[in-house]
Amino acid sequence: MEPEVLDLRATVGETSGPQWGTATSDLNGTLLSWNQGQEIAAHVNTEVDVIMVVVQGEGALTLDGVEHLMSEGMAAVIPKGVERAVVAGSTPFVYLNIHRKRSLQLGTRPPRL
Repeated sequence: MEPEVLDLRATVGETSGPQWGTATSDLNGTLLSWNQGQEIAAHVNTEVDVIMVVVQGEGALTLDGVEHLMSEGMAAVIPKGVERAVVAGSTPFVYLNIHRKRSLQLGTRPPRL
């Protein structure tokens, strides 16, 4: 894999949702952009710790019921097992999530008849 250097703000388009992503053998990174009022519902990630870095705008990050106002240049370290939710306070609210690559989760085989 070749090194990659980019201006994250220049990758933000007109639509909401994932704007850019990368994966190495060790890491995953996703740049997300949301319009004011859009949200990621409360959920718990039990697999990996996540670092969230705000690239542009303002929003609220709720961790285990405690709301944190986030703005450009702020970062949060979110340990696995912590419930989190995100609400965009501006258009756009852009942030980068970085975490260790998740292991492949294969389901169990059904019993043979």
